[in-house]
Amino acid sequence: MEHWSVEDYKEYNNKSTKKTKYRANKTSIDGHTFDSKKEAEYYCDLKMRLQAHDIKGFCLQPIFMLAPGLKYKADFVVFHNNNTTEVIDVKGYKTKEYIAKKKVFEEKYDLKITEIN
Repeated sequence: MEHWSVEDYKEYNNKSTKKTKYRANKTSIDGHTFDSKKEAEYYCDLKMRLQAHDIKGFCLQPIFMLAPGLKYKADFVVFHNNNTTEVIDVKGYKTKEYIAKKKVFEEKYDLKITEIN
């Protein structure tokens, strides 16, 4: 039986590549950590659109209360120049939980979630 020191284990753990459940790689940009590279790229796209005055603004990961103890966290809310608001969810995989929350969100807030695949 082989025994590892704490240092050996940490070194091994840092070298091994951990696969996430849905094969998404967390990515950090501007001090924000995104659940996937695709979500981080969409953030960069929104920053460019804001600089080009294509949109008024956006916010990251807003939380919406659906019911007591039940919340939905969108990836982005985009504020367009025509005073409309768009809720964005960057999706690689739609879980059953997401599908259920999406339905409740859209009924409660009378807003559609735009999915970016």
